[in-house]
Amino acid sequence: MSAAPQMVSSTARPISRNWSLPNILTYARVAAVPLVAGLLFWPDEPWARWTALAIFIAAGISDFFDGYLARAWSQQSSLGRMLDPIADKLLVSAVLLVLAANRTISGLTLWAAIVILCREILVSGLREYLAELRVPLPVTALAKWKTTVQFIALAFLIAGPAGESILPGSITTGIVLLWIAAIVTLYTGWDYMKASYDHAGND
Repeated sequence: MSAAPQMVSSTARPISRNWSLPNILTYARVAAVPLVAGLLFWPDEPWARWTALAIFIAAGISDFFDGYLARAWSQQSSLGRMLDPIADKLLVSAVLLVLAANRTISGLTLWAAIVILCREILVSGLREYLAELRVPLPVTALAKWKTTVQFIALAFLIAGPAGESILPGSITTGIVLLWIAAIVTLYTGWDYMKASYDHAGND
């Protein structure tokens, strides 16, 4: 008498979407924040500057791939949509604060950093408020360009004096790009305010 065929259990739990590769990349970007900030506390050590820059660039690349892979593999999740912009803002804010603390940026350039930080807080608040009203606040094309310029500016400034030894004028380039990002930040921040004004005024 032949053995009865074994039935494969259909109750096996699928892998949580919270641990999909796109979300893991986002978690890694959050983990990169204290690493980059900590390394920049040794501003005069070239190895610390270059290591911080390498981690920062890897985090920036992961920012592209986590969204791309989530869409391509249909692995988008509520956690990912919530955590992705938070990871970006944490990284940018931490880098700006530490660069100000170690005086890589100083004087009037601090105002560029203040503008960028204030805009990030403002937009985060608008998104949270509008999310309660189920009103989306999509990222504009200009805001994406602002993010790119901001990323390049911070990369130059993270390299700092170590970068000057290879590419003289790199700090000045970073400062100029940071001001450009700050100016575009003002415009995009106002643009978001206008887009949300009708909804925010109805509460």
